[in-house]
Order: sequence, then structure tokens, then C-alpha cells
Amino acid sequence: MTAELVRGQNHPVSQSRVEIRVSAGTPVLALASLADEQGRFSGNGILAHPGARSLPGVESPGELADRHTFAVDLDEVAADVHRLGVLLVLPPGGPVRFGAVPASYVAVADPEGAELAGYTLTGLDAETAVVALELYRRQGAWKVRAVGQGYAEGLGALLTDGGLPALAAAELAAAALGTIPRTAGADATLATMPTLVGDLRAPQTPAQAPAPTPEPPDPVPASGHPYAGTPGPGDTPTSPPTISYAHPRRRRTSNEPPEPAPRPAAAQEPGQAPRPVAGDAGGWSMDERLYNQVWGMFEDLARTVAAYRSAVEFADSRMDRELDEALSDPRHRLGGSGNAARDTARARREELVAQAQAVLDRDLAQLIAESEVVEPALPAAYARWDNPVWHGHRTPEESPLALRLGDLHLPERPDLRIPMLSRLPLERGLWIDNGRTGSEAAMTMDTDRLRRAAMDMAVALAVRLLAVHPADRFSVHVIDAAGAGSASLAPLVRAGVLAGPPAAGAHGVTQTLAGLTRRVDLVQMALRAGAPEDLPPDVDTADQLLIVHDFPHGFDDRAVTQLRYLADEGAAVGVHLLMVADRDEASAYGPLLDPLWRSLMRLSPVPDNHLADPWVHHAWTFEPDLPPQGSRVLDQALDRVAEARRTTRP
Repeated sequence: MTAELVRGQNHPVSQSRVEIRVSAGTPVLALASLADEQGRFSGNGILAHPGARSLPGVESPGELADRHTFAVDLDEVAADVHRLGVLLVLPPGGPVRFGAVPASYVAVADPEGAELAGYTLTGLDAETAVVALELYRRQGAWKVRAVGQGYAEGLGALLTDGGLPALAAAELAAAALGTIPRTAGADATLATMPTLVGDLRAPQTPAQAPAPTPEPPDPVPASGHPYAGTPGPGDTPTSPPTISYAHPRRRRTSNEPPEPAPRPAAAQEPGQAPRPVAGDAGGWSMDERLYNQVWGMFEDLARTVAAYRSAVEFADSRMDRELDEALSDPRHRLGGSGNAARDTARARREELVAQAQAVLDRDLAQLIAESEVVEPALPAAYARWDNPVWHGHRTPEESPLALRLGDLHLPERPDLRIPMLSRLPLERGLWIDNGRTGSEAAMTMDTDRLRRAAMDMAVALAVRLLAVHPADRFSVHVIDAAGAGSASLAPLVRAGVLAGPPAAGAHGVTQTLAGLTRRVDLVQMALRAGAPEDLPPDVDTADQLLIVHDFPHGFDDRAVTQLRYLADEGAAVGVHLLMVADRDEASAYGPLLDPLWRSLMRLSPVPDNHLADPWVHHAWTFEPDLPPQGSRVLDQALDRVAEARRTTRP
């Protein structure tokens, strides 16, 4: 079982022989550093790099790549070495900063390949060199700690921060980078950035999630600046760790590439938090800035709640330890001193929780203020259906960056809703679960109401996709073999915006799947041949969305195989899948369909906390975004789509 670490968190390493695996979002140079108990570098053999790959106890990879493996034997590490760091460095001529590429993932695994602990390096911005994680000695045992400390000035600054003289650090950095050609690497664009909550995995159960164990503060780096998540100079062993919630993408540094300047912040009173401004994140357009700002709000909420929960756990564990000590001390059994010791322990616990609650309330208030500014400024693709932007919306000339699927919130503040945005084109298909066993909320609903709600949600997503794409750049197909979704589909049919009538019966299923499978095959062949302009004239080059209702009704084995093919291969060539189905009803196919369900992002038509973030695995409650009851916003959007299509046809 892998322990998913957050910045500053540690985990025991029970084996002496381990592997450290790096999966980066771009080709990087992966190095290993050796340091003393204070985190300082000294001597010559302190860095394993392509020109000197082996150091006692560690063998580093020797080439520039996006995947690396270190071989580590902790028994062979010199006795005066207390920290073994894993460093990631962007090569000359590659991406200019880690904030412009997908987040890297670093894991410690046993020799058999099972991961012991993993860490995703989120929140980086202008850094070009970063200490990803470190193995360190603690009371005779080894542990791994997620570090994530980066340096915008590069490897030389990292080495200088570790105590090397500036000249020696520059020479060592030059030696490590000297074998890397300046043209190595490739510039990454926002198209490769991770989808906001797009790769969510099922949350761990409490039994699976490793419980943090309080321990005395660890030493800080040689620079004197504590790692995020570890106790700072002002912390005491009785206080929870200090954690920074600042979102790195909300600041600019002098060595970032130029970009359009964000809107200036509003004036503020001295000592007050900055007043939030819509679009204050980095980006080349306002839509991109707002997307990055929403991503930042999501990260901020995840971090501040994680810090609060960690502080409460720390306070509880401290109180339990003090109560155990009070009960085990014979002196406290006489004269009522035991009661006083217990009261003192509980009072300390309440004080720590109150401090954590105050910090949480402060951060939540700032996020709520930001949400109140950001929500009205969102473009139609990101906005709720009740946003006034829909009343003046016109069919755009360019495809959007992302699409709102619904809202996310946590139980600490349910009224703080973060938009759940998915990058476009959709890399994964969507599955709207209309089964009653999917969640507690679904189990309380009537089956017919639940199925209608799921199909209404699918139609709302289809209308949103049609409305935010250029008139000729998106087509929607529907398979409704039994005709059970006709009431929900009526607005799409009435507006005439579907690629064809909803497919009914086994013949309609076969015909629709055959047409889309042929399109995928032809586009794939044209792209491989480098001649996309040679596609047959009857092939629709617009992006396609296939809505499948009541699967597996009307599907035979061949149709199921074609559906799996579309789910696996379609997204890469513009054919996307939206399933409205109950997994239990497809159980007759057995494990054959398990890969299909795993490839889709499951959504619920009712509020449900089945989504988990990639960092701390909070159980996020997802709520679909549907038009307000009695509103005509859906029909108005469809009317504009239909009008735009009439005016663009030759």
C-alpha cells in the first residue's frame, strides 16, 4: 500500500535496499545529493550526476529523461551522511520553469517493485531545480520526507543553500549539467498541464490511510528556512506544524518569461489580506488566468483543510499520550492530581484545536471572498447555469480551454463551492452513474427520479459543450436503445442540434457505433500517414460526443467491443464518450467491462463524496450543475446554437 505524502510529511523506510522512481512531466536531470545531519554539503563526493553516477549507497541515472530510477542501499551510506536527497533539474534549452510543465511524481519502492511512499510535486512555479524528497536518518532508522523545495536560480543556488561556497557550487553545477545539450527537452504548453481533478482516484478508507505520528521537530535546512510542513523556528514541540497555504502561481518572479500583466489588486488597509481580484493568476488570456485561479483555489482549500485536520489529529494524539502518562503515574492516583492532569491535557487539546480553527476560518474567509469575485467573472464554459453570462452568450469563434462539470466542496465549509473544471478536449470519458447503489443520496431516491436526473445532467453537459464551441466544431450523437431518455432528450431533438435522431434498438446501436468506429480508424490512419487533409469528404472532422443511455440495453458482444474501442482510442482523435448507466446492470459481462469503467470519470447526478484529490485524498463532495428550476437558459442556449449553425452552413 502506497503512502501518499504531502509536502513536509514523512514516512518510515523499513528496508535498506530501495528504489527511488521519478516520473516527470518533461525530460529532467535527476541527481542524488548527500548531506550531513544539518543538511549541509561538504567534501567532494556529495552529488551523483551523469559524470559521476555512483556514490556510496546510491547509483543515479545517467541520462536526461522523463523517467528515472535510483538504486539505493542504505546500509552502504557513509556513517556521516544523514540525508540523501533526490534533486530534479530542468536542462538548459528546455522548459524555463517547473510551473510550466505537469507535476512530477517521486516514489520510494522496495526491490520487488511495491511502492512504499509517493509524493506529487505540486505548487511549483518559477523553480528550475528542486529537492523532491529526501531519505534521512532518525533515531537509528531511515525515513522518507516529501520536500518540494525549489530554486528559481537553478542547481547552483540549491548547492549554495546547502553550504557550498558560491564558486564551488557553480563549478559542481556546471559539471552536472555539462553533459546535457542546450537543445535538450521540449517546451511544454498548457495543453499538457494536468486536468483539474481530472485524474481523481477513489478515496482511501480510514483503515487504509496512514495515520501521522507526532515526533520531535526535525532539523531545518542549512539555509535556516524550514521546509513547508515542518516546525519553524517559532514552533514548539507542543504546537502543530506551521504550513504555508500560499499558492505559488499567484506571484511572479523576475526570471519568469513575460506574459500579459494580471489586473492590479484593489487598495487595501494596512495589515489586511489582499483583496481578491478575478484573473490574478498567470496566463496568456483571461480564460487561462481564471482557469489557473480556480485551480489555485482548489489547491488552497485542499491544503488548508489538510493542515487543520492534521493539527486536530496532532492535538488528539498529544492529549491521548498525556492522559496515558497521567494514568500510568502512581503519583496521580492520590489527592486528585490525576483529575488535574487530565483536565490540563484536555485544556491543551482545546487550545491547539482553537488555534487551528482560527487559522482555518481565516483562510476560508479569504477563499470565500475570492470565490465571490471569481464566480461572476467566469466565462460561459466555466460558469454555473445561473450566471448572467449565459444571457448574453454568443457562439464563440474558438474552442474553450476547459468545461465546468459541477462543483466541489468539503464538509468544513459546504457553502464554499469550487468549480470542477475539466480540460478540453476530454482526455477521459465521463460516466454518470444512475444506479441506486452508488451513494447514500442515490439510495434514498426513487429509481425513476434518479435515472431522469442522470439523463438531465447528461443533456445539460451536452448543451454546454455545444454552446461553448464554434458552431461547426462539435457534434453530438445519442444512443437510447429503449427510448427511455426521450423526455430528457426532447430539448436537443426540438432544437435540431443532434448529428442525427437518437439511435434506438439494436440496429440503431450497431449503426451509430460503426460510424464512429470508422471515423476513429480513418483519422488515426490519416494522422499516421501525415495526410489529415486526405480524409474522405463524408468524415466529419468536428469533435464528436457520444451519449450512451441505459447501457447495456441493445448491446451485443460486438457492440460492447466497439464501445470499449471508442473509450480507449476515441479521445485522441476527437471522439468522446458520455455514459449514463448503472454498473450493476452490466454485471453480466463480468470483468470484461472493468477496464471500461476504470477508464471513465464517474460523476453522480446527486451530491456524493466519491472523488478524491491527488495529494491528500480528501473525500470531495461533487454536485452537478443543472439549470435552475423553471429557467429557460437551456432552451435559449440551444436556440443560439441552432441559429449559429444555420448561418454558418454554406
